[in-house]
Amino acid sequence: MISLEEKIARTERLLHRLKEDQPYLHARLSPLGAEYRQSANAFADRVRAEAEAELQRLRAQRTEPYEGNVPQSAD
Repeated sequence: MISLEEKIARTERLLHRLKEDQPYLHARLSPLGAEYRQSANAFADRVRAEAEAELQRLRAQRTEPYEGNVPQSAD
């Protein structure tokens, strides 16, 4: 199982790669028609937005007190 910190690190790396790749994405898409460029850019924007939302969710989860599966004493 991947730790919460590793999930956060992976998501941060993904966002960093997406940001670095943006100028190259535009260059790769330039030979395509306008409709294809728009579709590809919309997809890239959705991926980026979902990754940002996931990162926020993971960071919020990190600050929450741990309450999951704490062993309880038997009666």
